[in-house]
Amino acid sequence: MTKGKNLMQTLRIAIAQLNPTLGDISGNLAKAREARKNAAALGADLILFSELFLCGYPPEDLVLKPAFLKACQNAVEELAADTTDGGPGLVVGFPRQGEVGRHNSVAVIDGGRVIGVRDKVDLPNYGEFDEKRVFVAGPLSGPVDFRGVRIGLPICEDIWNDAGVCETLAESGAEILLVPNGSPYYRGKVDVRHQVVLRQVIESGLPLVFVNQLGGQDELIFDGASFGFNADKTLAFQMKEFETALDVTVWHKGENGWHCVEGPFDPIPEAEEADYKACMLGLRDYVNKNGFKSVVLGLSGGIDSAICTALAVDALGADRVRTIMLPYRYTAQESLKDAADCAEALGCRYDIVPIEQPVAGFTEALSGLFQGTESGVTEENLQSRTRGTILMAVSNKFGAMVVTTGNKSEMSVGYATLYGDMNGGFNPIKDLYKMQVYALSRWRNEHVPEGALGPAGEVIPHNIIDKAPSAELRPDQRDEDSLPPYPVLDDILECLVEGEMGVDQIVARGHDAETVHRIEHLLYLAEYKRRQSAPGVKITKKNFGRDRRYPITNRFRDRSA
Repeated sequence: MTKGKNLMQTLRIAIAQLNPTLGDISGNLAKAREARKNAAALGADLILFSELFLCGYPPEDLVLKPAFLKACQNAVEELAADTTDGGPGLVVGFPRQGEVGRHNSVAVIDGGRVIGVRDKVDLPNYGEFDEKRVFVAGPLSGPVDFRGVRIGLPICEDIWNDAGVCETLAESGAEILLVPNGSPYYRGKVDVRHQVVLRQVIESGLPLVFVNQLGGQDELIFDGASFGFNADKTLAFQMKEFETALDVTVWHKGENGWHCVEGPFDPIPEAEEADYKACMLGLRDYVNKNGFKSVVLGLSGGIDSAICTALAVDALGADRVRTIMLPYRYTAQESLKDAADCAEALGCRYDIVPIEQPVAGFTEALSGLFQGTESGVTEENLQSRTRGTILMAVSNKFGAMVVTTGNKSEMSVGYATLYGDMNGGFNPIKDLYKMQVYALSRWRNEHVPEGALGPAGEVIPHNIIDKAPSAELRPDQRDEDSLPPYPVLDDILECLVEGEMGVDQIVARGHDAETVHRIEHLLYLAEYKRRQSAPGVKITKKNFGRDRRYPITNRFRDRSA
């Protein structure tokens, strides 16, 4: 009785900010058990896991397989059996087969059994989410009684909109809201989450604990940064971003309800650091979770391949990164030096494979077909496609995944070659505009992110950052020969892609109308290339693929200016 009475006044909630692997149900179960063991040693009463933790998030069409759902249900039952020891209870997410369909659910487990199940009410169907396709919405439900404490359990989207879930829970007697989330990263997302939670705290009058998943899942990055707010709108605790953690928060019950008296207050990284960590984590998890032992990439002496090499070394370690310089007659000595200096600074393997001979072979093989035509883009692209073929050959021979290095500016306007520089398994900078690539490169030269395996100091030679960008496909070529300066191009693209702005609105910002029309045309025209590109880390609010889904066959052009 003494223990029960004490728990009515003090509740120690462990926040399990962990990195599940999608589909690895036994592995995720083992992580949950390990977390429970550690939380018990810290004196926790209850452990809160993230959304659909037992299967990983988002599971997409995996939940259509009955065997998958059964395996998840079995994992819940195994966890329930563990709790006969009298240790901490659990709040854990799992997909559930209900009477009318599949649910995104959470189980409350204690004393050897599941004492409550709650289903997600508000299913998101926008951007990267399409849960209405595979789940059915659950009913508005009341709180679950956990050792005398009435806990409300909204699930992620249930707090983001006006579904009335938190209000219903408050009206039905909930004392505290515990919210499992699978909230992907984009720049500035932590502040957005805080505002969402504050609105629910104000409307419900209840404290709210927000636990978020960590780790990379294909294009999506879950950054953790779990936190809580007290009912008086003060920040109760803030956990680290981009790092696994198991932190215990201590809540006391007073005249005005539950209030957090102990918990972490970790700083949130600024913009460049956060973006860099997101790219690093995304690459690391994609490589490791898919079973690749190493990576290979072409190191050209340009800014994009340099930052991708730095990210790869930071994510995986220099011994798992192989770079190859693939020079042709137009490759400048400056580029050869810059590439070698970059590889040396990062401590990774660096090889040189000249492509003059294979390009000549392709040219000779095609000479009969091309007779009477002028040399041009086709011949330039043979250089890129030769490089792509060599990188894929190295990948096949040694089992190293090819990292592709095109930035969002290039991918937007189609300045990338299919079956050439677009070859690869994953692209860590796919959602970074060119000027953001420069900003992150400068930041990395001055900082070593926490958890990085690469060295300190100038790992991207200053000459790579300072020189004019060029694909070096013909003599004295510069990117700005055929594109606006990158600050101009990036602003136009952000307006078109993230802002969905009309041409007249963009021109009103000071841009030349003809230039805006041309960039818009290139953006639409390149959709077929983007459909064939490697997945890459989502950094902006609207990335290509999950967020921005435009048709390939599309004749619309904005003539408003």
